[in-house]
Amino acid sequence: MAAAGAVERSFVEVVGAERERPRHFREFTVCGIGTANAAAGAVKYGESAGGFYYVESGKLFSVTRNRFIHWKTSGDTLELVEESLDINLLNNAVRLKFQNCVLLPGGVHVSETQNHVIILILTSQTVHRLLLPHPSRMYRSELAIESQMQSIFTDIGKVDFRDPCNYQPIPSVPGLSPGSATSAAWLSNDGEALFALPSASGGIFVLKLPPYDIPGVVSVVELKQSSVMQRLLIGWMPTAIRGDQGPSDRPLSLAVHCVEHNAFIFALCQDHKLRMWSYKDQMCLMVADMLEFVPVNKDLRLTAGTGHKLRLAYSPSMGLYLGVYLHAPKRGQFCVFQLVSAENNRYSLDHISSLFTSQETLIDFALTSTDIWALWHDAENQTAVKYINFEHNVAGQWSPVFMQPLPEEEIVIRDDQDPREMYLQSLFTPGRFINAALCKALQIFCRGTERNLDLSWMELKKEVTLAVESELQGSVTEYEFSQEEFRSLQQEFWCKFYACCLQYQEALSHPLALHLNPHTSMVCLLKKGYLSFLVPSSLVDHLYLLPDENLLTEDETTISDDVDVARDVMCLIKCLRLIGESVTMDMSVMMEMSCYNLQSPEKAAEQILEDLITIDVDNVMEDICTQPLNIRMNLSQLYGSSTSGHIVCRSVCKIASTRFLICRDLLILQQLLMRLGDAVILGAGQLFQAQQDLLHRTAPLLLSYYLIKWGSQCLATDVPVDTLESNLQHLSVLELTDSGALTANKFVSSPQTIVELFFQEVARKHIISHLFSQPKAPLSQTGLNWPEMITAVTNYLLQLLWPSNPGCLFLECLMGNCQYVQLQDYIQLLHPWCQVNVGSCRFMLGRCYLVTGEGQKALECFCQAASEVGKEEFLDRLIRSEDGEIVSTPRLQYYDKVLRLLDVVGLPELVIQLATSAITEAGDDWKSQATLRTCIFKHHLDLGHNSQAYEALTQIPDSSRQLDCLRQLVVVLCERSQLQDLVEFPYVNLHNEVVGIIESRARAVDLMTHNYYELLYAFHIYRHNYRKAGTVMFEYGMRLGREVRTIRGLEKQGNCYLAAINCLRLIRPEYAWIVQPASGAVYDRPGASPKRNHDGECTAAPTNRQIEILELEDLEKECSLARIRLTLAQHDPSAAAVAGSSSAEEMVTLLVQAGLFDTAISLCQTFKLPLTPVFEGLAFKCIKLQFGGEAVQAEAWAWLAANQLSSVITTKESSATDEAWRLLSAYLERYKVQNNLYHHCVINKLLSHGVPLPNWLINSYKKVDAAELLRLYLNYDLLEEAVELVSEYVDAVLGKGHQYFGIEFPLSATAPMVWLPYSCIDQLLQALGENTANSHNIALSQKILDKLEDYQQKVDKATRDLLYRRNL
Repeated sequence: MAAAGAVERSFVEVVGAERERPRHFREFTVCGIGTANAAAGAVKYGESAGGFYYVESGKLFSVTRNRFIHWKTSGDTLELVEESLDINLLNNAVRLKFQNCVLLPGGVHVSETQNHVIILILTSQTVHRLLLPHPSRMYRSELAIESQMQSIFTDIGKVDFRDPCNYQPIPSVPGLSPGSATSAAWLSNDGEALFALPSASGGIFVLKLPPYDIPGVVSVVELKQSSVMQRLLIGWMPTAIRGDQGPSDRPLSLAVHCVEHNAFIFALCQDHKLRMWSYKDQMCLMVADMLEFVPVNKDLRLTAGTGHKLRLAYSPSMGLYLGVYLHAPKRGQFCVFQLVSAENNRYSLDHISSLFTSQETLIDFALTSTDIWALWHDAENQTAVKYINFEHNVAGQWSPVFMQPLPEEEIVIRDDQDPREMYLQSLFTPGRFINAALCKALQIFCRGTERNLDLSWMELKKEVTLAVESELQGSVTEYEFSQEEFRSLQQEFWCKFYACCLQYQEALSHPLALHLNPHTSMVCLLKKGYLSFLVPSSLVDHLYLLPDENLLTEDETTISDDVDVARDVMCLIKCLRLIGESVTMDMSVMMEMSCYNLQSPEKAAEQILEDLITIDVDNVMEDICTQPLNIRMNLSQLYGSSTSGHIVCRSVCKIASTRFLICRDLLILQQLLMRLGDAVILGAGQLFQAQQDLLHRTAPLLLSYYLIKWGSQCLATDVPVDTLESNLQHLSVLELTDSGALTANKFVSSPQTIVELFFQEVARKHIISHLFSQPKAPLSQTGLNWPEMITAVTNYLLQLLWPSNPGCLFLECLMGNCQYVQLQDYIQLLHPWCQVNVGSCRFMLGRCYLVTGEGQKALECFCQAASEVGKEEFLDRLIRSEDGEIVSTPRLQYYDKVLRLLDVVGLPELVIQLATSAITEAGDDWKSQATLRTCIFKHHLDLGHNSQAYEALTQIPDSSRQLDCLRQLVVVLCERSQLQDLVEFPYVNLHNEVVGIIESRARAVDLMTHNYYELLYAFHIYRHNYRKAGTVMFEYGMRLGREVRTIRGLEKQGNCYLAAINCLRLIRPEYAWIVQPASGAVYDRPGASPKRNHDGECTAAPTNRQIEILELEDLEKECSLARIRLTLAQHDPSAAAVAGSSSAEEMVTLLVQAGLFDTAISLCQTFKLPLTPVFEGLAFKCIKLQFGGEAVQAEAWAWLAANQLSSVITTKESSATDEAWRLLSAYLERYKVQNNLYHHCVINKLLSHGVPLPNWLINSYKKVDAAELLRLYLNYDLLEEAVELVSEYVDAVLGKGHQYFGIEFPLSATAPMVWLPYSCIDQLLQALGENTANSHNIALSQKILDKLEDYQQKVDKATRDLLYRRNL
């Protein structure tokens, strides 16, 4: 079939070379006039751009083929670039900086001659002419085959920019418009360079430079509307300025058309008038009021024009066209004229077309002899390019250009994705960011760091990675942080760099101008940072812009080249329209209701036919029967052939509604043909075929179009954000979030239908991807039948919406966007007659029931869908694993996904039911059996069904999973305090595992918040294993002492030891023992990190640890020690932190420090420890009290009261010091040992601190060991006390006061022998004799010697008496 009509091709923007290195500009400075201050005070112009194409750029064998020049101006800088699509040009970019001048917008004009390319430049103060060689004169060989060539800018460095022949300041001519934003320049046939500038008074100043190779005079001419020419030589100033024109006459846009030896200058002025000047005749040839072509111009006539633009286009065959853009607030109008010449040098304009647009800011437009191309930039920073054929486009519809969109503002990164990789992928995916934007962002991001930015695409990628990672590491102040913190920090820095790139990409994408080459039809878009090309695209871009015209046309040739087919189609359409016109509203509603109520459309059509025949007053049915008969043979092809594929409409709702009516009328027509039953007409076989085939194929078509129509009229529901987030979580469980159909929708201000929702969220992406991915898409052919239906997008959208489409994207979209009510209605309408995607529909209906809280219905739907797994595309995608590995049957994979969904939704009862049903599907697959039974166990446990959970646990075939579940059972029941169930379960073949789990948990968790030890104790007691129970409680007590340094912990420690003692007392004595638990934390805890040495190597676990056996007596000692620890902690709470794990020896020290001497002595007696630390400690406290103040005295009563004295004296004369000394005296009397060790240590402590010995202590020690007391005196240099003691001791031996030294019998011949400590006495005498100058020492020495002499005499006498008695 032929095209239904000629439709303009659309275009798409393609960036030229976004991955190339940044362009290297050679920079040159053009010395100007004036000062920098003058330039600073000049008018500031925006950036501008333009282009030039070679005349022979479209010729196949020309050296300038596909070659052009483009430029950009910004302030005082001009950038010139020569491009070629065929070869690489060297030295093709230059940057000129004009000192003290500002370039005028559009002030660059390029012309070519046979030998040169001439660039004319206008600044705010100067004009310039640059002569460059023409490409045809740069190469010597006849055939250029190199891949690289020199640009015309290669030798620009040789140009003398101050050459008077090519440079001239703009004279200060009165009336020259200051701050002019428009200009024009051209070359005359004689080689003169002419520059046109607007006059403030409405005229035009033209400055002429003589030919570059001919000396001449620079002149300035002002063109006035009075047709009088003024020639102003440089330096001559006029005395008067013309006054017959107002400021509103000032030109806003200038254009020049050269004709032989003349130049026509066209000026579009502020007064909305177009003026045509002849430079040769220096007169105004024509004035045309543009407002005459504006429909509503009253407001415009009263205001000066702004934003008007003028363009020219010349065709040798059609002449000169003028394109005028008239700007008005919030609207604009293009007018196209053809210049018509008459006799006597008179000209007029022939109005060709007026085109209206709602775009406000026009950046640029270009004109050809047939088209207008326009470039807009709106307030939302969006660029729009459109074009239109102004001759044939009667409706004024513009054809769009699809622009390159900016990259998305945010990159969404899932938890399983690396931020660096995702950002690098986004930054360096071709077609997203240009190299220049990345380089500028890198330069800003690494401020202060010198970096080479002349990098290739891959080098730049490495440099960006290094820069961001360096910034990240430089910001880290902590040596250690979690993986989540690092990921967050990494994402923060990459997001910062990405935002910087996005900012520069947006800035560099700002459009400046259009460049159109009429010879090659190439259109370029000049932007601030790069050049893009507009290339033709398929007709899909016209989907939304094609006019909605009548579906039928009288011109049969537009339907098909086959006249018979065209006539048949037209005849069929006439029949159907006759029926449609006869169907009443009630009949139409009847058909729709039958579809909605899931009734047979065939019966509805038959009923409508009955009604039509009944009311057929105009013989419509008879007229139908008189139509040509061969149409009936083509019924089966109407909606199934390739011909019907081109019968489409731009609007889906319109197409669906129209085709629904066609199908409805077709059904009625078929019923009519069957009612006629004329075998002569159809034949018996044909009649049967129509009845069995056509009728039953038309009904599904009618229902399908009704469903699409219903969807086009059904409004979508606005969904709260939390519902969308919950839905997204459910979809992530199903691993469907990557599907294009499951993007959460953000609603626009107006309500949407579900088809609009589908198109915006899903279908449009699929359509564009589908159509643009095929190089030979059907869009290259014109469509069939009616022009308004020829849109490939709508056709493909109908395919996606078609109920029997196996893709199921429409249903997925509704599910993904939480349109549950609409989805239920859709499936209800679809289910009775459509047998495609039955399982997918049941699954999605189950999702709807889950959301509405109908769990049992959802479960039923999920089970019904299971039978279709492996048969439908959606269900196959649902069960597809991420790594592509199939671990079980498809149906089991499906059950797994549904179970996970039910788990996330929070329906454990349904999970149990579905898992139980799935077990039968698993069969002998023990892995799947284990998974399902584990699932059943988990949810029984969650529901508190402890017995059922235990039963499910015992049936798990996988021992590893079974152990994990057992561990979970223990932990959960402990947390719920359901310990009785935990203890009483039989644990057949799992006893050791349970004990191991509880022990492991007990050793791994906090002792005060979990009671695993007590649970294990109860577990063993319940099974009468008392020794294990005792071991558990003893270990519990040990750990409490080490880890819980509180009074509460010490209390529990004592109770644990008591419980352990009770357990052992329940056992026969020979078995009443336990093994000493390991000290420290030497347990094989799961997940514990290995211990390492100083070199980082793992240390080997001790293998020969000696086992220590503890009997009942040992436990009783530990229990006693625990009670003492508690006593100490209650007396001094601060001591609880160190008392818990202290040994008996350490506890004695702690008790002495606290003043609990009675308790310390009791502990020493229990563990058979010496009492020396107790006496030393009490002696030291006495010393502190002896020299302490009142505060010390007051504090002492607390610990004194904790010790039991025989009798406490509370009189005022009794102080704390006295009580302490009395307590020490009582202890020395009570606890006597051999060698009087305690007396010795007390005296030694007192003397070591320089404290005088109390008399009671001296007297007490004299009785038991006077000699040792003498040694102590000597040790501490107490010579005088030693002399006194020796003197008394000698007297006691001799009988004087002997009872004070414990001497029972003094010296006598009849008494036992006595002795003196001569060695000590000799040491004393030696010490006294060392200082002979000390008279006191000499006296003391003499006293001892006298006493010893007396002693010797009496000993001698007693000895003689003894010998005498023996001799008797």
